[in-house]
Formats: sequence, structure tokens, C-alpha cells
Amino acid sequence: MSKSVPPTFHGTPGVTDGMLVARAADGDRRAFDELVRRYQRQAVAVSYRLLGNTSDAMEIAQDAFLKAYTNITTLEKPEAFCGWFLRIVSNLSLNRRRGRKRNQQLPMDDAFGGDSSAEQTGGRDRSVEHDPVRLATSSELGPRVQAALDELPEKQRMAIILFTIEQMPQKDVAEVLECSVEAVKWHVFQGRKKLKELLKDYV
Repeated sequence: MSKSVPPTFHGTPGVTDGMLVARAADGDRRAFDELVRRYQRQAVAVSYRLLGNTSDAMEIAQDAFLKAYTNITTLEKPEAFCGWFLRIVSNLSLNRRRGRKRNQQLPMDDAFGGDSSAEQTGGRDRSVEHDPVRLATSSELGPRVQAALDELPEKQRMAIILFTIEQMPQKDVAEVLECSVEAVKWHVFQGRKKLKELLKDYV
């Protein structure tokens, strides 16, 4: 299957994560570079939400890609690269979080040189207008939201970050958290309930 993948991957339709993983496992560095391109921003975003510091998040993302590259031959389900990789990001971030005090927080825009919203209309993200949690994370309340996220239990915090903020499918979140989809729904429900209580004075 891997032989059918073109030598240039960027913008090539039909090239799945599984195909890239297979090529990368065979030593094709360009295939892994494409996986980096696909998941670098998400890796930094997830790590940032856990650590609250841009430079730490970018360092964690680099470490996670190195670990993924080193261990890519151990991935039993190549198509599950996303969940497997984000679990690496999450574990490294949580280890860093436990071992270090957070440094000064920086806006996500500083990491990418622009607006981090996915869909803008007239300067406002339509997808967050009716959701106090996502509205708060997209506004000037970022530091308060980060502080509120820090108060959540670990599973709830991860479920909120991956599902509500990063908008990953529940099945992928379940893979990262190593739990059932029903457990993800419960963690999201409880996490959102707690966040709304913590942010009731601001949203």
C-alpha cells in the first residue's frame, strides 16, 4: 500500500495518515514531515491549554514529534496516528506541568502570528456565539479561562480541551484519554458545568 503514495505529499488528495505512517515506518522522512505539517498546530494548541505557556507548548510539540518518530514502528493501527500522537503530547505536557511552575502566559496568537479562530466573520467567531465556554476562550478572558481550566480534574480538563476547544471527534478524544466515548461525554458534561460555574461572573 505504501508504494502507491506519491513522493510529494503536501496537498495530495487521498493520502491518509495511515499511508504516511507506513511510509515513515519504512524510513521515509518526507512522509513524517507531512504528519508534522498536519498536526503541529494542534499539538502546540493542546499543550498550551495544559501549560498556559507558549514557549513550553512549542517545546513539548517538538519533543512529541521526536518521540512519535522514534516509536512510529510500534503503532499497531497506523490510521489512529492522531489519537496516539496527541496522547504523547498530553502525557509530555502533564509531566511538564507536574514538574514545573507555569511561566508567564502568552496569547495563542503569539505562537502563530495571527488570529487563532477557525471561522471569522466581521472579526467574530460565529461558532462560539452561543457557547459561554468557547466564547470565553476566544476573547480577552483567556487568562481567566486558563485559570478555570487549571481547577478542573485532569480527565475533565483534557476532555474540554480536546473536544470543546479543539473540536476533536469524541472517538478520538476517547483514544487519547484511554476511556469509552460515554466516559468522554460525562467528562465534557461535568467539565463544562464546572467551568460555567467558575466563569459565571464573566460570561
